[in-house]
Amino acid sequence: MISAGTWASEGRPASAYAVAEMADRQIDIGAHRSRRVTEKLMKQADLVLVMTRNHAEALRVTFPDHADRVYMLSKMIGKTYDIADPYGGTRLEYSYIAQELEQLIDEGYDRIVSLAEESSTA
Repeated sequence: MISAGTWASEGRPASAYAVAEMADRQIDIGAHRSRRVTEKLMKQADLVLVMTRNHAEALRVTFPDHADRVYMLSKMIGKTYDIADPYGGTRLEYSYIAQELEQLIDEGYDRIVSLAEESSTA
C-alpha cells in the first residue's frame, strides 16, 4: 500500500494528531512523508482509493489511462460521499475520521480486494 496526495506538498511529515491516532491503533507512521501522485505511482497501482469526488475527478483527468482504477473509498460500501480531511483540525476530528476510515476499510474489504485483483489480472 502506498499513500500519496492529489495536491500534496512533498516531504512533509504526518501531523502529530495523525501519528497519535495511528499509534493508538499500533501503526507507526512516524517516518511517513507526503508525496504527490505521479504517473509512475498510478501505473504501479492496482487500485486507487480517494476520499473525495474532487480527488477522483482530478486523478481521472490528469491520468486518463488509469481512470478505471480510481474509486472513492466510500463507494467500497455502496455509498458515494466525501470523507473530510482532518488536517489542521482537533484531535477529536482526527479520531472521528480515523474511525470512519477504519469502518469503511473493514466493511469494504472484500470489494477492495476484488477490485484490486481484477485490475492486476487485466
